[in-house]
Amino acid sequence: MKIRHFMAMAAGAGALAAFVAAAPASADDGKLEELKAQGFARVAIANEPPFTAVAADGKVSGAAPDVAREVFKRLGVEDIVASISEYGAMIPGLQAGRHDVITAGLFMKPERCAAVAYSEPILCDAEAFALKQGNPLGLKSYKDVADNPDARIGAPGGGTEEKLALEAGVPRDRVIVVPDGQSGLKMLQDGRIDVYSLPVLSINDLVSKANDPSIEVVAPVEGAPVYCDGAAFKKGNEALRDAFDVELAKLKESGEFAKLIEPYGFSSAAAMSTTREKLCAAQ
Repeated sequence: MKIRHFMAMAAGAGALAAFVAAAPASADDGKLEELKAQGFARVAIANEPPFTAVAADGKVSGAAPDVAREVFKRLGVEDIVASISEYGAMIPGLQAGRHDVITAGLFMKPERCAAVAYSEPILCDAEAFALKQGNPLGLKSYKDVADNPDARIGAPGGGTEEKLALEAGVPRDRVIVVPDGQSGLKMLQDGRIDVYSLPVLSINDLVSKANDPSIEVVAPVEGAPVYCDGAAFKKGNEALRDAFDVELAKLKESGEFAKLIEPYGFSSAAAMSTTREKLCAAQ
């Protein structure tokens, strides 16, 4: 399953050009100057490859941090410093001032858009299931999990997958909060959960590294939407967000954006085919 097959969409070049023309040339709201003086931006990540990753030496990589690092450099902020957080704790941490921005595959939803100031779209993905080989319970959708009283699903706490499972009617006691991908895979291997849900790229990365023939992937999950994330800023820092958007638009227009994210398997055309406004309005 290649994600570009189901996310291949025409790039919105006209909309992008209009955005660049309309966007402010610069922003100096105090926060950007603060970050320049500080020399780095504090980013929240989830250590969920290929969205985000932390190497053994502490180096931060992944598609989202790579884009953020390049954009901030263009804004005069030399580097990023990352801290790992559960998805459910990211927005509270941002609001409390523990992070300057979230760059972690935090997909845009109306309720999140009301809580943070998102950039324009950066990374798009759909949902996937990791299950035991042969899919013994026949789980192809969150509704399938809800309808089977024996099915237990693992998902990141506060993440999109947890919400989709609960919205589909999976009882709370059958939605198991999992702290990270390795833990989720181990719980699946040990039989403590029957399915583990993450975005397609994250599941594929996790399963390919595990090299465990007893695990298979179902992707995309039936009935689950395609989502896009953006860099998330604290409300009140819209001028910083707008400055970020200007440089992000330049990256997209020049082709540098594609060079940053496509080696990780993401589609630049998908990110350029939609807007923050559309994603934040989606129900």
